[in-house]
Amino acid sequence: MQSSDKILDSKVMDIIVQLKGGSLSAIEAQKKIMQLTASPLPQLTLDVQRVARKGFPEVVFCQGKTTEESLAALAALARHHRVVLGTRASREVGERVTSEISNAMYFERSRIILIGEPIIKKDASVGILSAGTADEPAAEEAALTATAMGACVTRYRDIGIAGLHRLLSHYDDLQKHRVLVVVAGMEGALPSVVAGLVAPPVIAVPTSVGYGSSFEGLSALLAMMNSCAPGISVVNIDNGFGAGYQAALIARANHGESLS
Repeated sequence: MQSSDKILDSKVMDIIVQLKGGSLSAIEAQKKIMQLTASPLPQLTLDVQRVARKGFPEVVFCQGKTTEESLAALAALARHHRVVLGTRASREVGERVTSEISNAMYFERSRIILIGEPIIKKDASVGILSAGTADEPAAEEAALTATAMGACVTRYRDIGIAGLHRLLSHYDDLQKHRVLVVVAGMEGALPSVVAGLVAPPVIAVPTSVGYGSSFEGLSALLAMMNSCAPGISVVNIDNGFGAGYQAALIARANHGESLS
């Protein structure tokens, strides 16, 4: 059976043929293509053609949406794509989606909804490092996002610099990954230490974990942005999704095929 993406491509090609044959005007063809590549729902217009441009479908940011809006968006995308991702979903949204969509899974700690089964590329290797257990929500958001996009993820938990031997015990394994995502709150020093030790690029994720002077992650963010260790890029505070997405793009850069 044809995938929905191939069916969509076929419909677009039919419109092009009609345009070339003169049975459609340019304006009519544009309207038909717009109807195919946007899925209108009440207060939502889904970009179902994003996978053709970006290699992975539109991701639903559930926070701020009603349960019904989140469910409608995820269900509509699931009709078009093999793998669909929802982020920042509450337990209520997660339970509703998993009750309505048979192959949906909800991960409460990371607030991720994953629909479908990703095809994992074993050589698209991503390491996810978290400084402490309190950083796990952002770390898991990164890990599940990268997994949804087909990366092969290995987790390294609770290896912050307060016990440097914990990080050093993984030194050889860390070198084997194509990219590392390093998640830390407090003073945000772990990404700098990691980047100073290993060859793979590091994506740093500051978290809002810490005491008063951490300013809800601002101290960690600024420390990471001011790192003197080369090879670090930094995402926004608690943005595990952004880090996981970028890590998967880097890890799978040589594959060429769709990430979904």
